[in-house]
Amino acid sequence: MTEHKAPGKAFREGLTILEMFRLFPDDTAAERWFEDQRWGETGRCCPDCGSCHTVEVKHRRPMPYRCKDCRHHFSVKKGTVMQGSRIGYQKWLFAIYMMVTGLKGTSSMKIHRELGITQKTAWYLMQRIREGFMGDAPYEPLDGPVEADETFVGGKRKNMPASKRRKLEGRGTAGKKAVVGVKDRKTKKVRARVVDDTNAMTLQGFVRRNVRSGSTVYTDEHPSYTGLKRDYEHDSVAHGVGEYVKDIDVHTNGIESLWSMFKRGYVGTYHRMSFKHLHRYVNEFAGRHNIRDLDTLEQMALVTVGMDQKRLRYQDLIA
Repeated sequence: MTEHKAPGKAFREGLTILEMFRLFPDDTAAERWFEDQRWGETGRCCPDCGSCHTVEVKHRRPMPYRCKDCRHHFSVKKGTVMQGSRIGYQKWLFAIYMMVTGLKGTSSMKIHRELGITQKTAWYLMQRIREGFMGDAPYEPLDGPVEADETFVGGKRKNMPASKRRKLEGRGTAGKKAVVGVKDRKTKKVRARVVDDTNAMTLQGFVRRNVRSGSTVYTDEHPSYTGLKRDYEHDSVAHGVGEYVKDIDVHTNGIESLWSMFKRGYVGTYHRMSFKHLHRYVNEFAGRHNIRDLDTLEQMALVTVGMDQKRLRYQDLIA
């Protein structure tokens, strides 16, 4: 079992809130941890010019470090989604902790109450942390066997006001947003994306971008998957007639477990997800699924590394 070494104590997979407080009792300890994740291997380097010829600034003002080459001041926040934030390092770290351990998601109201910040600030903070769940490494095609499936996100028609119901054309999924995903049975990794429709070009295109040609792909009977036989070993189950498993291996239960967790978060935690920001929530749930086998500090470290070289200004977020 993986252990994390900390001063005077070894922490195993699960990390309790009390252990978090012992590890990071103040902003100084949290800042040091962020610096270790960003500069641990190479040493402190300037985010502006990349030079490692830096010095610490007396009294740490206006920022704790200065580059002797480009003469710019910087902190570990600069060049990340934390840049420009007045929120302390400890609050950033505890927000990341709450998001990686909240399997069904964490509401901005909970972050607001637990960290003592406004709900608006908590919402913006969480949207920036979600950038870290997206990761930076280029996607290698999955080798399979792979399960592919789609789901729809949105409120129930019966709960919509009459004026909105009248504008909807069609039934069932009308007014909802489609999300398509794949899951590799061997590595347990998932990939998911919000799409505009579920036609053959969209669904097959997503599979071809994420799954290596010649692999085995399992789907349901959706007609848009029919053309996969040209490039893959494709088989399907007919959910419409109550068939959920065929010949032991043919099913989509794995990727549907991701949709189940996502829907539980939708109903039980968020209650509503704006279509404008839906891709951020999808990235969060898929990203958390992909790191779930790591211990808590490793999960937090991966999300923190994913926040590097990204910037999400509030005006851009709400534009």
